[in-house]
This record gives sequence, C-alpha cells and structure tokens, in this order.
Amino acid sequence: MHTLAFYNLKGGVGKTAAAVNLAWCAAQDGLTTCLWDLDPQGAASWYLRDTTGLEVKAKKLLKGKNALENQVRATELPGLDLIPADTTYRHLDLLFEQSDKPREILAKLVSPLADRYHLLVLDCPPSFSRLSENVFALSDAVAVPLIPTPLSIRAFSQVSEFLQQKQLDRGQLFPFFSMVDKRRMLHRQWLEAPPAELPNLLSAYVPYASAVEQMGQHQSPVNQFAAHSPAAAAYQALWEELRVYLRLV
Repeated sequence: MHTLAFYNLKGGVGKTAAAVNLAWCAAQDGLTTCLWDLDPQGAASWYLRDTTGLEVKAKKLLKGKNALENQVRATELPGLDLIPADTTYRHLDLLFEQSDKPREILAKLVSPLADRYHLLVLDCPPSFSRLSENVFALSDAVAVPLIPTPLSIRAFSQVSEFLQQKQLDRGQLFPFFSMVDKRRMLHRQWLEAPPAELPNLLSAYVPYASAVEQMGQHQSPVNQFAAHSPAAAAYQALWEELRVYLRLV
C-alpha cells in the first residue's frame, strides 16, 4: 500500500479539495483507495457525505482497543472508502506524546489496511505537530498546495526546515500551485518561471474555479458534477504526475 498525504502549514489553500479529487481519480483508475480525514474540521468527510465521526474515540484507536479498519466506511463512489474525521482528533498530539515511539503510531495503525488497499490518502490539519511528524514519516509522497504568493514560499520553506530538523526526507515533498488566477500578474509570472525555492514542483496546477467551490454544494468530487471543467482536468493531471512517482502505473 502506498500513502499520499496532502498537507500545508496554511489553511484555505485547496488542500482538502485536492485530497478528495485525487482520491477519486485513483479509484477511477481501478486502485482500491481509502481516504483518512485526519482534520477535526472534517471537510473531506463532508465532501464524501459522512459527518457522523468515529464509532469510538481516537484514544481507543491509539491504545489498540479498537482496530482502525473497523472504522472504514464505504462511500457512494466505487473503489473509494473513508475513515471519517472526528472531533477527538484534536487530542492526538497529547496521546502521541504518551507513547514510547510517538513517530511510529500512524504506521502501526494503518498497517492492517495494506492488504485491502493500493493507496491510502491522508487529508491533514494545518499545523506542526506530532501528528504531522507521523504523517511525514509514513507517507511516500506529501503533496503541498500553494497559492502563488511570497507567503506560500515562506510556509513551504518552514515545512522543509521542519523535515530537516526531524531528519525526515525532504524529497518526498511535492508542491503544486493551487487557486491560480491568471488575471493576477504574479500568478502568471510564477507559472512561467517558478521560484527556485520549490523543488519537485508539479507542472499541473489547480485554477481558481467555481467548480471547486461547488464541491460543498454537491458534496462530491468535481468530476462527478463538472467532468469537463478545467478544474476536473487539473486534478486528473495532478494525479497522473503523482501516480508516476508513486509507481502506481
């Protein structure tokens, strides 16, 4: 099983929309896929029409009193399952600190899923924490959506420095431009000549588009209700790039 995380230190950059849409793309390619919504806000779960939360508190999962695979739920989309968000995820960092091996907790929890899925997609909350450290240690690739602004470069640099401090692989970071508005000069300039501070920058980018905003209205991936939109094409292009890196071809 391969693991693809979507992460950014900043919120409001299109992270969750990308996670849901690329998970859908993977499932459409015939890959059994599970999306784990690790963000207590639960936006990915909302997009996939599940707002009930876990059947148990996160503490019981971490202590092994209930297996993670028991919390997996089928979505209405063929080939795509969900582990939903839960408000008790806000206590994960405290629970991780109580472990003898706090960096290995997620890997241990998801290991039973390896026989069921080709791909695990993680939608992560925007913070530096024990949880994010676990995500970086577990993931084969971490996709980082960035709005083309100097503050995004700064946030990406902070993420890269965090991985270096924790002695984790910075080569697993794959930034991509999100919410791109070609009416803005800086956005156009960065598409043509991306900043050197963004190694592994994916060539595909997600435009600022009403179809992405309508995901909340439809509670569905863009391809389900706007299959011929530029946004749908963008998510498919992102998936094609990332699946090559993940060797899911």
